[in-house]
Amino acid sequence: MPEDRATSAANPRSTTYARALRELQIELVKYQKHLIAHDERLLLLLEGRDAAGKDGAIKHIVEHLSPRETRVVALGKPSDRETHGWYFQRYVPHLPLAQEFVLFNRSWYNRAGVDPVMGFCDAAQYEEFLDTVPVFEQMLVRSGIRLFKYYLDIEHDEQRRRLQARRKDPLKQWKLSPIDAVAQQHWKDYSRARDTMFARTHTLHAPWYVVRAGDKQAARLNLIRHLLGHLDYHGKKPEVLLADPEVVFSYSDEALRSGRIAA
Repeated sequence: MPEDRATSAANPRSTTYARALRELQIELVKYQKHLIAHDERLLLLLEGRDAAGKDGAIKHIVEHLSPRETRVVALGKPSDRETHGWYFQRYVPHLPLAQEFVLFNRSWYNRAGVDPVMGFCDAAQYEEFLDTVPVFEQMLVRSGIRLFKYYLDIEHDEQRRRLQARRKDPLKQWKLSPIDAVAQQHWKDYSRARDTMFARTHTLHAPWYVVRAGDKQAARLNLIRHLLGHLDYHGKKPEVLLADPEVVFSYSDEALRSGRIAA
C-alpha cells in the first residue's frame, strides 16, 4: 500500500480534514479571482491568545492564493519614532489596495491587549485607542474595504499545553518570545483586557467574531467557511460554507456570560 494511502487509512480524520480544506481553498481561489476582477479590497484581522493558532490559520488560508495580490502583515515592535506618532500611522501603509487580500497577524489591537497588560502604553493612550478605533474602522469600511475581525479563543490549560510543546519543538523556536513566557501568568489580565476590547470595539460596521480554537483543524475550516459565507463571488458553493455556530460566532455579552468564551 502506498505511504499516503496507508496514512489515510490509519487516520481517517486527517483525510476528511484534508479533503474539506482543499475544497475550501478552491473556494478561496474563486473568491480571489472575483476580488481581482472587481478591484475589491479585503482586510482580515486575526487576534487571540498566544498559541491560539493564528499562524496556522493564516498559512492555510493563503497557501494557494496569488502571492502578488495576497499580503500577510505581522509588524514587530514599534520604533522610538513610531511610538511618538499617530498610533494607527504605521498600520495605514499596509492596508489593502485594489485587488488585494491583506491579513494582519495581530493588528492595531495590540493596543487593547498586549500593550496595557505588559505596560507598553499608559492609561491615556489605552483610552484614546478604545475611543477612536471604532471611528478609524468605520472610515476603512466606508472607503470600501471589507473588514473582518476574528478572535481565536482557547482555554487556559490548552494554552499551557501548546506553549510547553512549542518550547520542546526545535522547528517552533522562532515562535517563542518574552510575551509567551508570561502569557500564563497574565491569563486573567488578558481576559479582562479582551472583554473590554469586545465591549468597546464590537460595532455594526466592524463586529468581532470568536473562533473556538481548541481543535485547530475545526477552527481553520470553520473560520474559512464563515469568512467566505459573508462574501459574494462567481461559482460560490454555499453547501460547503456552512460554519459550525459552536466553533465560530459573533461576539455577544451572552457568549461571555455563558462560558462559550474562555474566562
